[in-house]
Amino acid sequence: MITEIRPGLYDLKTVNHQYINYLRKNNPDSESTINYNAERAKLVRAKREAQELELKLRRNEVHTTEDVEQVMTDTLVRFKTRLMAIPAKLSPILSKKKDQTEIFKLLKSAIDEVLEELSDFQTVFGYGVEDEETHS
Repeated sequence: MITEIRPGLYDLKTVNHQYINYLRKNNPDSESTINYNAERAKLVRAKREAQELELKLRRNEVHTTEDVEQVMTDTLVRFKTRLMAIPAKLSPILSKKKDQTEIFKLLKSAIDEVLEELSDFQTVFGYGVEDEETHS
C-alpha cells in the first residue's frame, strides 16, 4: 500500500520502502518463503546420489557416455569392415560356382560369421567372463 502525503504527492523515501516491502511479501522466491529444511534435504539427497554414482563408476557397474560411445563406434566400424570384406573374400570362390544353392550357402555362412561376431557381448565390450566375475 502506497501512502500519499497530499493528493498526487508522495514521499519518495517512504514510498520506495513500501514498494520494496510489497515486492518482498508477494515474491514466491523471497527468502521468507524458502523452507531451509527442504532445501537441505534436497542438497543431501543430491550429494548422496552423486557419491553412489561415483562408487558405481569405480566398481564398473555403470559406464560413462563416452565409454559406451567409443565401444559402439569401434564395434560398428569393425562390423562395416567385415561386411565390406565379404565380396573381396568370396568373389574368387563364387565366380567358379554354378549351383545357386551352394552360392547361397557360402554367402549366408560369411554373413552369419560377421553377425555372430557382432552378437558376442564379451568380444564386443572387450572383456571375458572371468573379467566380469572379478568386477562383481
